[in-house]
Amino acid sequence: MRDLNALAAYGGRRFLVCGTLQFIYPRALVERRRDSAASYRFDFPDMAIEDLVSAAVINYQTPDLLDTAVRSFHSHYPGVTILVIDNGSSDESPAVIEALSAELGSAIEARVLNENRYHGPAMDLALRELETDYVYIFDSDTETLRSGFLEQIMLLASRDGVYGVGQIVHVNKRGFAVKAGIPVLVSAHMLINRSVYLTLPPFIHHGLPALANFKAASERGLRLESYPISGYVKHFGRGTAERFGYGLGLRSRLDYLLNKIGL
Repeated sequence: MRDLNALAAYGGRRFLVCGTLQFIYPRALVERRRDSAASYRFDFPDMAIEDLVSAAVINYQTPDLLDTAVRSFHSHYPGVTILVIDNGSSDESPAVIEALSAELGSAIEARVLNENRYHGPAMDLALRELETDYVYIFDSDTETLRSGFLEQIMLLASRDGVYGVGQIVHVNKRGFAVKAGIPVLVSAHMLINRSVYLTLPPFIHHGLPALANFKAASERGLRLESYPISGYVKHFGRGTAERFGYGLGLRSRLDYLLNKIGL
């Protein structure tokens, strides 16, 4: 339903139900949709940003990068919970995560897995374990440079029919970049509507873990919103994939070959 005056009780606060998918947003957030993203401030009295969004980062054998990624994000958004999932690292990663938890306290939730589930399944685990309406996922090889972006992408995410916000690229059915194709978000820094995610195919172990998920979202008529997040978050591009590969073996080579011959 599209009646922006239809109130629903949610979490003890007054909320608006809007859109055919019946996404539920705080009244103040919906009312501020009339403002531009550039002037938007998340400062209404009855709702803090950490009530709506949490963050997740996946680590495998990159403790040096993880420390920077977590600390830099926390320095700009100290109230937002960060779920750190370690994919069975055999180096000092568990010790680094323990130190971060001890220093930053309740802002850090940690899951140290006993095996490498790979990036896609670990992101899926984060989206299932966290309970906020939205989850901001960032890579371990990122550094948050300044605040302000999370408030603005939350505003964009509140628009009717929007599933995720971030940097959009287009790929073909095998996940290779093309000029016009399936719209996907760059997973190094993206915001996902968690409740919608749970109705779609999960992120999987793949060179592009979110491909099937975003393809299904597009077929359902859900939208991704573009946001220039690179102005706020630096992605070094030298994380797990560069150091250890994707762990896909022959499947990756086969996809590459089939893509080259146009299949």
